[in-house]
Amino acid sequence: MGDWLTDTRDSYDTVATSYADLTRGLLDDLPHLRAALRLFAEEVRGPVADVGCGPGDTTALLHGYGVDAFGMDLSPGMIDLARSSHPGLRFEVGSMTDPLPGGLGGILCWWSLIHVPDELVPVVFGHFRAALAPDGLLQLGFHVGDRTNLKTSGYGGHPMRVNVHLRPPERVAGWLRDAGFTVEARWLLGDDGAVLFARG
Repeated sequence: MGDWLTDTRDSYDTVATSYADLTRGLLDDLPHLRAALRLFAEEVRGPVADVGCGPGDTTALLHGYGVDAFGMDLSPGMIDLARSSHPGLRFEVGSMTDPLPGGLGGILCWWSLIHVPDELVPVVFGHFRAALAPDGLLQLGFHVGDRTNLKTSGYGGHPMRVNVHLRPPERVAGWLRDAGFTVEARWLLGDDGAVLFARG
């Protein structure tokens, strides 16, 4: 496991409980992001992997919308929380830098690609493309900008060590097209967030 993967896993294990407490119900105040998730749920066909699922709340929302969704996260601590909070759903430890299960109807990847270095993003998108069934749907959420910040604490002041990569939407869209995706829509969320919809 690369150092950045180890740092990311250990950081989110450290903050798992406080992260879950601070983000629970977050979508209640984010109507545009809720709309993006509902649109994804309406359009997707087949099983969905929520990659970087954290404590599993978004996976559970997808399930509530009638989607056959399961969650995956690098952090065992996050997966333990997800399993205890949503015992009827499937959650597993895994990294998006490894191949995913095949035959997926969709992949949701909200604000977890932000920790992946630029040189590995094409690898990740290649795995996503290979895992999706024909006409499968990918939805990406990420921070907008053109810099990398080192996050050394968060979610209640706990120590962390993760790089947070902010990227222009056109760069991410270019990587997607290079991996064989068709980018269908780009939604800007305020000044610092974006959601991309892409088909495999």
